[in-house]
Amino acid sequence: MGSRIKENPEKTFYWFFQASCPIARDKDPDVLFQFPEDFNDEESLQALPRFCFPYDIERVKDTVAVQHFTFVLTDLEGCQRFGFCRLTSSSQTCLCILSYLPWFEVFYKLLNNLADYSTKGQTSEMKELLSVLYKHPVPPANGAITLQMGGKLMIGSEMPGICGHTPRGEESEGIPYFIAPDPKALPSIPESRNLTELVVAVDVGNLLQLYASMLFERRILIYCSKLSTLTACIHACNGMLYPMYWQHIFIPVLPPHLLDYCCAPMPYLIGIHSSMAERVRTRALEDVVILNVDTNTLESPHEDLKKIPADVVAGLKVRLKRQAASAGSGVAHAFLRAQALLFGGYRDALQSPAEGPVVFSNELFLSHKSQSMREFLESAVHLQCFKEFIDGRLKMLNQGKEPDDVFEEEMLQCGASSGGSKLRRQWVGNLKKGGGALIVTWKSTANKATKYHSKFGLKNLLSSKDQTEPHMLQRGGSVCGPHTYRLIQSDCLQNRLPITQHFGRSRPRRPARKQPCPQDNEQQTEDDNTTYED
Repeated sequence: MGSRIKENPEKTFYWFFQASCPIARDKDPDVLFQFPEDFNDEESLQALPRFCFPYDIERVKDTVAVQHFTFVLTDLEGCQRFGFCRLTSSSQTCLCILSYLPWFEVFYKLLNNLADYSTKGQTSEMKELLSVLYKHPVPPANGAITLQMGGKLMIGSEMPGICGHTPRGEESEGIPYFIAPDPKALPSIPESRNLTELVVAVDVGNLLQLYASMLFERRILIYCSKLSTLTACIHACNGMLYPMYWQHIFIPVLPPHLLDYCCAPMPYLIGIHSSMAERVRTRALEDVVILNVDTNTLESPHEDLKKIPADVVAGLKVRLKRQAASAGSGVAHAFLRAQALLFGGYRDALQSPAEGPVVFSNELFLSHKSQSMREFLESAVHLQCFKEFIDGRLKMLNQGKEPDDVFEEEMLQCGASSGGSKLRRQWVGNLKKGGGALIVTWKSTANKATKYHSKFGLKNLLSSKDQTEPHMLQRGGSVCGPHTYRLIQSDCLQNRLPITQHFGRSRPRRPARKQPCPQDNEQQTEDDNTTYED
């Protein structure tokens, strides 16, 4: 699906080390401690410690408090490796743990416990903790892990019962429970440190501009004087595009020796410590979007926000203002709704030939859209993140799998695409058998249902079984009968009393009986038609 997260990594982490701050700009940090002790990846040994001090060491001597930040490296397979760091308040040492798992809160908590051991000189306890965790299997999503110190350290995994708490009597003996994050869940406030930092530091107007710049894959630089806030904002911005993913240069924090990346001609998303802002601005920067988190100001040579349909932007702005100060997943859900409205019609452009795999048609995707939406999508179909998203969906469908993430659910809720879960399952089942004729029926029937759904706000309009029972639309818009998808027929719509008849007067009362006699039905239909014509 375009994600660069490694699937099923073998270990929870691969390398832990403690580095000391270099004494000068042209010097490299020294590794004071590492685990495993026999770790011998020369490239990592030379490169990774330099990411632990990504600022001008001659201008930044001390920090106010301990800072947690994360850098990212890409391996030969295109998967991201995360370096979770804890920089001391004196800025003299930095703890770092390398993992393929994007578990920010979990590893930040683990680094705090390792720092306590290091401060107290308990090296043997620190080695024991790392050894047990290194050998332990990767816990499943939402799986709980607790570490207990009872003579000998023990580690255990279990599914969450009463999670997030240390067992009674063990507060001073062990590390509290931590829960393995669910990669399919939307980030929430305040549980997600990345999203919380972004919402607190950047206002809604700049969030919208940043979202538009991400959609159009611009070159984006973000400055901040606080490393923890800087990398949190970068990672949270990457989540704005879900279910798509940033496919270009991605450097949450840029070390001094890699400043030339700012002059790259391709799209990038780079975070830079404010101590190096002047050195960056002296370079040849062209068409770069710059966000200064400290001052909450954004500079952009583009007008990307105006290229997105106005109704989508207005809806996103309202939701962000409403949810920015609230706990929960409201902010993430606001961006998900915008993505569903913009790209949810991709399923209507899927074609299944009689022989061969499912394909995506750009012509169908761009048809039957408003002018503003069509102009946006004409540019969007060339974006790398959209191409990777479509390739991932096609791969799933051609393997007989059904996309069932939160994006698909949001598409159905907002009416951005046609189809219901039953028809989609029938289609996937038909693909497994090698046939593709069902897609035509699925799309044509569901298109009508979606139009009616988006217009009148009714639910459960699709039914996979044919019924011969009568269906009636009562005055006032209520629906009778268990299967209502036949109401999309034009003759039924003509019989509906227009909503404009209700303004300024009492709503007409419903009939006293649920199933009037045929004569009453005919009389009611004549009255409705007369009113509609008037």
